Amino acid sequence: MTPEDMAARIVRYGELKPCRTAFIDAHTPGSHLKENFTIIGGGVSESPDQHVHIAIPHGFNIGAAGQPPRIRNSLHSHHTAEVFFVLSGRWRFFWGRWGDAGEVVLEHGDIINIPTGIFRGFENVGADYGMIMAILGGDDAGGGVVWAPQVIKEAEEHGLVLAETGRLYDTTKGESLPAGVSPMKPLSEEEADSFPTPSLMQVLGGGVRRYRDMTAIAQAGKPLKVIGETGIIRDKPGFEVDFVTRGSASAARHKHDRPSVLIPVEGHWRVDWDGGSTVLAPGDTMSVPENIEHSAAPSMTGGAALYHIVGTDDPAGPTWTGS
Repeated sequence: MTPEDMAARIVRYGELKPCRTAFIDAHTPGSHLKENFTIIGGGVSESPDQHVHIAIPHGFNIGAAGQPPRIRNSLHSHHTAEVFFVLSGRWRFFWGRWGDAGEVVLEHGDIINIPTGIFRGFENVGADYGMIMAILGGDDAGGGVVWAPQVIKEAEEHGLVLAETGRLYDTTKGESLPAGVSPMKPLSEEEADSFPTPSLMQVLGGGVRRYRDMTAIAQAGKPLKVIGETGIIRDKPGFEVDFVTRGSASAARHKHDRPSVLIPVEGHWRVDWDGGSTVLAPGDTMSVPENIEHSAAPSMTGGAALYHIVGTDDPAGPTWTGS
């Protein structure tokens, strides 16, 4: 593969194209300044204005959320995995029917695998603009987002209506639902109250790992399996996530029978393959085609870490319970 061909599969952090009207809460005060990025796959954006950087199916989606301080993403649920790792800033993740069942604050490099089927939201609690990267299970990401009923109600008060087709319409711009298309029916209070509410310890113990701890473990000489059947977060969401550091990187080339993704969180990484090489910086996303032998290693001194994602034969669906 030529460098030019591979360049089409690299999305540089500085070239990300945001959508500021991606979801139904885009006009709701407190959520109105967030930016959504769809990097690999169609994602779950409800806006026709969402730019998709790489549409090639991988078995999972890669996205990102960028938010100024004190801007939140409203309570919602997914049918497939939603994994976040922090690229920059400090982020508060919260969950439960009203968002008050538990919370955890994550910082640079930390990762969280939020259980499927629960209401969750997140907020930038840092002093500066922050960015979190997201991995969503499945090529269609489970069919979209399920919003807590109060989110839909509040959004309508600010001019946004979600159609039953999953598309968002902005009445402040003169848009209206097409003939024969009805608004998305919100969950009833009974339906919303039936969603599970895991305890703080269930989420922290099962789905949160800290960057500093993973860095220490990964220095043992091989990549750390973060998410997978044998990972330190045990789940089978249709993909696996490895954590690679300077001490665990290998110069040996390898390949996969499906596309894989590299996203540095610290340091610069040189990726070599037959036909070329490139250097990735934090926040860059590289999709390596299937059956392409490649290697990744730090190109400079100092701290270096990246996340590596590859699909599996496991179906995307509810969080795996180990049985």
